[in-house]
Amino acid sequence: MSGIQIGDMIRRIFLIVVGAAIAGYALEAVLIPNAIIDGGITGVSIMGNDLFNIPLGVLLFALNLPFIYLGYKQVGKSFALYSIIGIAALSISTMIMSGIDPILTEKDELLVVLSGGVMLGVGVGTVLRSGGALDGTEVLAVLISSKVPFSVGDIILFINVFIFTAAGFVFSLESALYSVTTYYIAKVVIDVVQVGLESSKSVRIVSNCPREIGQAIQNRLGRGVTYINGTGGFSNEPIEIMNCIITRMEESKVLSIIHEYDPDAFITITDVSEVRGGSFKKRDIH
Repeated sequence: MSGIQIGDMIRRIFLIVVGAAIAGYALEAVLIPNAIIDGGITGVSIMGNDLFNIPLGVLLFALNLPFIYLGYKQVGKSFALYSIIGIAALSISTMIMSGIDPILTEKDELLVVLSGGVMLGVGVGTVLRSGGALDGTEVLAVLISSKVPFSVGDIILFINVFIFTAAGFVFSLESALYSVTTYYIAKVVIDVVQVGLESSKSVRIVSNCPREIGQAIQNRLGRGVTYINGTGGFSNEPIEIMNCIITRMEESKVLSIIHEYDPDAFITITDVSEVRGGSFKKRDIH
């Protein structure tokens, strides 16, 4: 293993431990004192802690282990290693922070939901971005999705419906509804942490003047463009398709450039989860 690989592994482990600690603090200092749970195995562990008085850290580690083993079989060694580190760090964090004074002492449900969801999302998102996981539900959902005609997201939602319904009986209906809201906020923050605020978009343009539009995008935005040869389905005439990758903030500028040269251009814009290589660098918009 080279020095670069060792350095990358150390960086990942550090971020996973930090992310797990943030998630643990969100649970112990914000959510659990206000009877609000997370989804997945974490939610089941919180209810188990309340019902049977088993330490939360023990439940988190024990209940997640089978799913990490499945993840090792399905995803690989590195995922299993980083996930075990993350879950162990989360378990230890909740044990250390157990009984910590809540940071929100007054009953302010909105502030609890917002702050708890944001902190939990930052922690879990940091771990996911570093190649690990804090909850085995997604691994289970991947395995089930190969057997049934439903997506991973649909299965996770289905599982969490039962978990949050159970929370309504263990705690209260009000707590269950607050838990659902917190879970949604955390998922949004996780996406932001993983993808970033400036998520990328792919723009594909079919126009009578693709070269002029492409040159304008290069000159004004500093973005590279690619020209693809194609054939019109109705006309059977050769056409040139222009494609480029932009950030979310540049979308309106690109649309105005296209409209300036060809108001009738056919445009498709799709989200891009990740961009690597090439010369995709941030330039000033002018």
